[in-house]
Amino acid sequence: MVKAAIMGCGTVGSGVYEVITANQAVIRQEIGEELRVARILDLREFPEEPFADLIVHNFEEIVSDPDIRIVVETMGGIEPAYGFVKRALLAGKHVVTSNKALVAAHGTELLSIARRQDVNFFFEAAVGGGIPVIQNLSSGYAGQRITRISGILNGTTNYILTQMDHAHGEFASALSEAQRLGYAEQNPEADVEGDDSCRKIAILASLMMGCEVRYENIHTEGITNIRPSDFFYARRLGASIKLIAAVERREEGLELYVFPQLIWPDDPLYAVGDVFNGILIEGNMLGTTMLYGSGAGKLPTASAVVADMIEAVRNMERNKPFGWREGSATLLPWGEGQYRYLIRFDAVTPERYETITGAFPGAQILQSEDGDGFALFTEAMKEKELVRMLRQYPEAGGIVRGEARQS
Repeated sequence: MVKAAIMGCGTVGSGVYEVITANQAVIRQEIGEELRVARILDLREFPEEPFADLIVHNFEEIVSDPDIRIVVETMGGIEPAYGFVKRALLAGKHVVTSNKALVAAHGTELLSIARRQDVNFFFEAAVGGGIPVIQNLSSGYAGQRITRISGILNGTTNYILTQMDHAHGEFASALSEAQRLGYAEQNPEADVEGDDSCRKIAILASLMMGCEVRYENIHTEGITNIRPSDFFYARRLGASIKLIAAVERREEGLELYVFPQLIWPDDPLYAVGDVFNGILIEGNMLGTTMLYGSGAGKLPTASAVVADMIEAVRNMERNKPFGWREGSATLLPWGEGQYRYLIRFDAVTPERYETITGAFPGAQILQSEDGDGFALFTEAMKEKELVRMLRQYPEAGGIVRGEARQS
């Protein structure tokens, strides 16, 4: 029997217990013995606890128990999760986490500790929920030089944008519906401002490069400035709008970003709607592959956690090489990238219209549905050049980038 502890009794933590309980026969067949949850840490006090016989309120009961070999962290956030995980690794316990914020901030250090202690630190569920992207990057694409990773990494924002596109609704109403359905938190800032996607692409970029990519250095924009009229203009171009996170390897360094982007029907990500995630991985010999599935949710995320627990059992007496070590990757400075831009102008005088359209020769002009505004779809230019030009035109509204890989 292998005993495990779960830290955090919320959505994902309770889901892990549910998956292990429901699939115990399958798990036993996989590892040849029982995987049992021996303790569940909940720092809160309630009159009636779920799993009452397993609940503890003191981390010391977990870290000091020699029979607990695997610790699952589903608390979220940095503290106290970071301190607990670090101590568990130093105590010689394998750790599995679904905490993207923890991995993005401290992954390099925690992986280093795991190597020294000859245990494992696994985090499949931190990116893509139930989509096995970490496993594929760390071993499934062995021998490949991964050149680019891009995708839709946040189900909440994808649901909101899908609603805005199909129902032609405002951002606020689409967000409210996402909250009602449980797809968005009451405080959705991390999702809608792009921070969640930023941390996920930082983790994927670190695995791709084999060294640390700091999420703080990634240019990140969310979806709060997207309006129904942006989708109107996008449809005129035959495109839709998705929040895309991407990393591309170039000779001089990495280009990384998170921002709303025009996506055309010939792009596999065009068809990824609602709460689903899609991740494109390009290798120098492999070509392009796509991983698709539910990127969040209780049971898909919990299933990825349990898969990592099984992998920990299979590697109980050794550290499994992961390819993410000390050192930092070189990121290209923001502003050097070259894109085309869909720029919205909601209302301008005829004189300003002539001035603005004349300043962007070669741009496609798109008139609004009601005739009160317009948009420009520019030719390719560097980001820093666009920023310089737009200082002269404060009327500019939202900006959506297109053809991000054009050089």
